[in-house]
Amino acid sequence: MGLNEWAYSLSESLLSDPLPRRWAGYLDANPLAGVKRSGAKGDDVVDPRVLVNQEQGAQLLTAVSYVGSIHRNRGRRLVAFFACQLYAAMRPAEAVGLREQDCYLPESEWGTLTLRETRPVSGKKWTDSGKRHDKRGLKAREVNTDRPVPIPPLLVAILRAHISEFGRAKDGRIFQNERGDVLGTSSYWRVWQEARPIALPPDKASSPLGQRPYDLRHTCITNWLNAGVPVAEVARRAGNSPEVIHRRYEGCIDGHEELNNKKIEKAMGW
Repeated sequence: MGLNEWAYSLSESLLSDPLPRRWAGYLDANPLAGVKRSGAKGDDVVDPRVLVNQEQGAQLLTAVSYVGSIHRNRGRRLVAFFACQLYAAMRPAEAVGLREQDCYLPESEWGTLTLRETRPVSGKKWTDSGKRHDKRGLKAREVNTDRPVPIPPLLVAILRAHISEFGRAKDGRIFQNERGDVLGTSSYWRVWQEARPIALPPDKASSPLGQRPYDLRHTCITNWLNAGVPVAEVARRAGNSPEVIHRRYEGCIDGHEELNNKKIEKAMGW
């Protein structure tokens, strides 16, 4: 075979055989075709079934106080912890990091909690301190910024009673475990699961109602919205953006459709 014939035969082979094309960097299919793109989240919308009413919230806090023996106070030392989520929309990690110096607690008026840090749970090898609870700033906030949250007199009284009975940790934290250490997720989660059957009838205890401590935060935010507090102010107090509040709690707001209809009727002169 001459040189020209060999070259022609090779070119025909390269054009017809897909294997050399792969060697040259060609792909048989687009590898990105099966990759799912991230879009707007729709799976974090709050389920209205988790929200507790005012009476159920009070019953749950009372039931928490019944958990554990009188000597260990497993439940009683957590009543104020859960109340911070129910009446101030605090995240659990924010309540864990709350210190007495962050609290303005007058005797009979509205108080203020100035939130500055969180204590989320992580593996020891993932924290800077080598401990399970890392000290961090507030979620979705710049470093060293705080978030003042007004709290009603009911929560003020609960916190004052808690500090009077249980004191505070060496670093000023209000909520601590029985040894004075940082309050762990498993500790308050177990107490909550024991309290629900005490506070709720069987059909409610087996339902999503108040299934997680975090549902108390959802309840508080929903109550603020239903009270007519502007979304921007609700977002500021809760530490979210207005867009998140709109998306997550739209299905939890009661009675606003009729109110909005009346506003439209008035604007149209009906």
